[in-house]
Amino acid sequence: MAFSELSERERHVLEAVIQAYVATAEPAGSRVLSRRFALGVSPATIRNTMSDLEEKGFLYHPHTSAGRIPTDKAYRVYVDSLMRVESISAMERDQLAAQISAGGSAIEAILRCAAQSLGVLTQELGVAMGPRFDRAILQRIELVRVTSERILMVLTLGGGSVRTIFVEVPGTIADEALVEVTIVLNERLSGLTLDEVRASLSSRLRDVPGSLNATALLNIFVQEGEQVFARAAEPTENVVLGQASLLAEQPEFATGERMRQLIELTERRQELATLLQSRAGSSGLNITIGNEHGAPGMDAFTVVTAEYQAGSLSGVIGVIGPTRMPYHKVVALVSHTSQLVSDLLS
Repeated sequence: MAFSELSERERHVLEAVIQAYVATAEPAGSRVLSRRFALGVSPATIRNTMSDLEEKGFLYHPHTSAGRIPTDKAYRVYVDSLMRVESISAMERDQLAAQISAGGSAIEAILRCAAQSLGVLTQELGVAMGPRFDRAILQRIELVRVTSERILMVLTLGGGSVRTIFVEVPGTIADEALVEVTIVLNERLSGLTLDEVRASLSSRLRDVPGSLNATALLNIFVQEGEQVFARAAEPTENVVLGQASLLAEQPEFATGERMRQLIELTERRQELATLLQSRAGSSGLNITIGNEHGAPGMDAFTVVTAEYQAGSLSGVIGVIGPTRMPYHKVVALVSHTSQLVSDLLS
């Protein structure tokens, strides 16, 4: 809708303002735009067009400057309708491939390397969320005694992933009962997704014949199994972050207030986890800008993510940066990185 509000001249001027501001971090004036961009009109016409764009909510100007700065609405129109995505260079492709593959085969290590590499290339804060395991297929369960009142449940999932969950038990469970319950759990739950296990656990474990000790342990799984398997389905890491110092060097964070916002952002891991989890399952790119997040302290930031696939599972990877971001470059790098991660995890 916002794009249709603009005339062709307004679109060209708005794009020029955004490109100039992204490049310099300085409010863009009509004379600067006239010199840098082939807009085909005089500085006076550009100035009048910028005034019209300001009235429509696409630009604003600080009191100390005659130049204009794009609003969140302007960036949204830009990424949806005006942006031309830049191809990444062969050097960037090689660098990403080498650094991400150096992490080995573990999901956590691959995501850590990917977030770090993406942050370095974009000069933003690289970020990733491990896949949720709701749709992972359970292949095998092992129960291992840790203490007299604690059991380690080891879940082997499709694709080679392994999850470990502690289960508290009241009193000592005999070794024979552990073996017996392990056999029952594998017979009744193997081949299901973790989501299916959670939904049908009590009915699948009902009326299982066995010893008194085994029955007592099975009852624990019946009563607490939904929570146990819910923990197993959570992402491998809540949030994986790259180097915040890369972001701290940008002009937006030169003031104490903005730096404080950045530090707080990196410390609010649960909020970031919620934000990234909300993007899981949506294919393609996801870009939210400034006040679109609807979250305190996020109005100064843009989040660009893309989904990666790990077999039947998926997660997200991307960057967080100021709303003044080279979207045309960042989008290309995030898209390519998500594909690289998918290829490695598959």
